[in-house]
Amino acid sequence: MGRQVAEGEGPGIDLVMRIPVTVQAVLGQARMPIASLMKLGPGSVVPLDHRVGEPVDVVVNGRLVARGEVVLLEEDSERFGISLTEIVEPGSRSC
Repeated sequence: MGRQVAEGEGPGIDLVMRIPVTVQAVLGQARMPIASLMKLGPGSVVPLDHRVGEPVDVVVNGRLVARGEVVLLEEDSERFGISLTEIVEPGSRSC
């Protein structure tokens, strides 16, 4: 059976809940001239503007929605995820 519709939810809420979104965890950003970009290769290091221990930005469809910390997944220690530490208020969501 389907889930029950809560008060205030229309019959189309299930359609909305299935809309795919793009979620990104942004470790940091860098600006560089194209000449430097063209010199990048295997083993190159690109310094980012975030430091170790600073929160990682969680961006959904191009909008900052949360911040968090990088964690190793318990069920698969070869993968990592983000533990959310802050939900960004809608008025301050600039990326």
